[in-house]
Amino acid sequence: MKDLVGKFLSEDDKTTIEKKVRETEKRTAGEIVVMVVSSSHHYPLANILGGMLFGVVAGVSAALVTGLDTMWHFLGFFVLAFVLSNEVIKKSFFLKRLFVTGSDMGEEVEEAAIGSFYKKGIYNTRNHTGILIYISLFEHRVWVLGDKGVNAKVDKSVWQEITAMITAGIKEKRQVSVICQAVERCGGILEKYFPAEPDDSNELGDSVIIGH
Repeated sequence: MKDLVGKFLSEDDKTTIEKKVRETEKRTAGEIVVMVVSSSHHYPLANILGGMLFGVVAGVSAALVTGLDTMWHFLGFFVLAFVLSNEVIKKSFFLKRLFVTGSDMGEEVEEAAIGSFYKKGIYNTRNHTGILIYISLFEHRVWVLGDKGVNAKVDKSVWQEITAMITAGIKEKRQVSVICQAVERCGGILEKYFPAEPDDSNELGDSVIIGH
């Protein structure tokens, strides 16, 4: 799972997005942060559930094939399969997704996005005009969060619209262009309500934040 971000965005891609953020912020007093993470949570329960399933299947199959149907033999095959499959599922986002519900992923991404909003200081700009574009690859989820200064001017449906746009673009393998498009859209909102001021400073970095 650790290679998800590297496959999603190359170094040149990150530079392109950073340049777009920097150029867009010149027109506004707001701040735009793009964050891409491989996963918003480790989902340890998925490893356990998957390990148990494969363990039971392996135990039953081994008993049928070998004819060794005692509880001790079953437990031996079960434990071996559980340990092996648990490790495999940890490293395979495809297998792990089979054992995580959509609602669980949605909750974890929301919690991680809000946590990142505060941990990265996006809430702490001078006029509370920060916007976070948060993309979590394992879950295939996107969150767009505006600080209270922006939210006082913009209906939440706007963030939902931008989220849907990014999600659709990623599905079409247009992640770089659609992220830049989202940055431009956020910049337009900020420029309308919070135009650039003479004493503006770049309060947050322009680089894409990478998380694991």
